Amino acid sequence: MAFIVTTERGRGLILTENKLSEHHFYGCSGRQKKNNNPDPKRCLDWTSLKSDLPAQCWQLNWAAGTRQNRRYWDHIQLSEHGQAILKRCPAASDGYQLFRQQALAEAIARTGHYDLVVSSVAYDERNLALLHSLRNAGVNSFAKDWGSLFEGRARFAAWTHQEWVSWVRTHSAGQDWQDWLTYIESRYGYS
Repeated sequence: MAFIVTTERGRGLILTENKLSEHHFYGCSGRQKKNNNPDPKRCLDWTSLKSDLPAQCWQLNWAAGTRQNRRYWDHIQLSEHGQAILKRCPAASDGYQLFRQQALAEAIARTGHYDLVVSSVAYDERNLALLHSLRNAGVNSFAKDWGSLFEGRARFAAWTHQEWVSWVRTHSAGQDWQDWLTYIESRYGYS
């Protein structure tokens, strides 16, 4: 999902991954058997992987020269903090959707078409499995820690569905959103 917004900084774009009940952000497609990765375990050894990313990351190699062209690393630069805390590729087993979205956000930010570009996630605060799904990669809480992994123009933000519902409840005038609020409260228990 994407939102175009007007902010104090100017025109902005917010890319949002919406998670209701999923417990992770899926694994990298480059590690799938069908993509002939000769050694998918290499993605789990960050020290070796980062020492020669162009040669070690299958995502950079299996799609090279094809129409798939999945060169996400070309758009992302890890911060010193990210390089220090990661234990494996952040996309390897549970962070692929976040990784792709961060790369897309950074690529869009670099075009200069927007004054602000944000990669974001909306999630249920009760979904602790999702919140901590990247622990094996060295990221304790995706909501708090994902953004600190990267340098660049794009930002990262996370908010809960509960916060969103509360905001709508507080800022809606009259009965405009009452049917939606009633449905959300009964369907998801967001009171």
